[in-house]
Amino acid sequence: MDAAGRIEYYSFLPSPSCMFVHPEFDPIALSIGPLDIRWYGLMYLFTFLAGGLLAAYRARQPDSGWKVEEISDLVFYCALGAILGGRLGYALFYNFAYYFEHPMQVFYVWTGGMSFHGGLIGVLIAMLVYARKTGRVFLQVSDFVAPFCGVGIAAVRFANFINQELWGRTTDSPIGMVFPLAGPEPRHASQLYEMLFEGIVLFIILWVYTSKPRALGKSSGLFLMLYGVARFSLEFVREPDAHLGPIAFNWLTMGQLLTVPMIIMGGLIFSGVFGKPSKH
Repeated sequence: MDAAGRIEYYSFLPSPSCMFVHPEFDPIALSIGPLDIRWYGLMYLFTFLAGGLLAAYRARQPDSGWKVEEISDLVFYCALGAILGGRLGYALFYNFAYYFEHPMQVFYVWTGGMSFHGGLIGVLIAMLVYARKTGRVFLQVSDFVAPFCGVGIAAVRFANFINQELWGRTTDSPIGMVFPLAGPEPRHASQLYEMLFEGIVLFIILWVYTSKPRALGKSSGLFLMLYGVARFSLEFVREPDAHLGPIAFNWLTMGQLLTVPMIIMGGLIFSGVFGKPSKH
């Protein structure tokens, strides 16, 4: 390697205050001939498999009100809603102008671009359809699904970390990490923060909370509030989308704006819905 090459390489070494460098995982987990299987896709697959197994476990509990054979249909509806909603939500909320000019590229899911809030809307619609099909109350379905969501959120955030995307803002903190695709400056590993708080911690709280019967809507409301507060807070250390930046007050991001209705709705559902304990 020549001198210019060495200078370019060393420019990506962390500063003395930075302890970590992204390990630069290959985003492709496996190649079979011309087919590339990416970690991002595998994390979605893991989400639906793990969610299905957890749901089946809960369905087997006494007086759950659910049958194990119902779970496969429920997972299918939620998976379809998450994928379609996540993609359409990204096009609508984060890059509307581009996809308005290139509408067919909305279907190019292999190019990346998914929105959690769009996926949530898709799952809500899917659960509504499922509830009507099975004769259940919508909140009975959402209460049953809520505890499992953290697993999927954690898995997808880890995929974001593998892909070196959705990185954090620059920092001089000793826990800063250099993401070579983002430049030489150490940044918050916001994907890992989100994996922990929006995913793992949220899952533990909801799993424990729903281990006992709760009033109708309580589990759904708690999920919306906890995720909303975590996401709103962590957006302060996450780099805003380059083509959007802060959308108001020189600090409010699109992620925060979309999260506010979640917190409000979650609070209303949690505090205002009363009734008999719901069956898991």
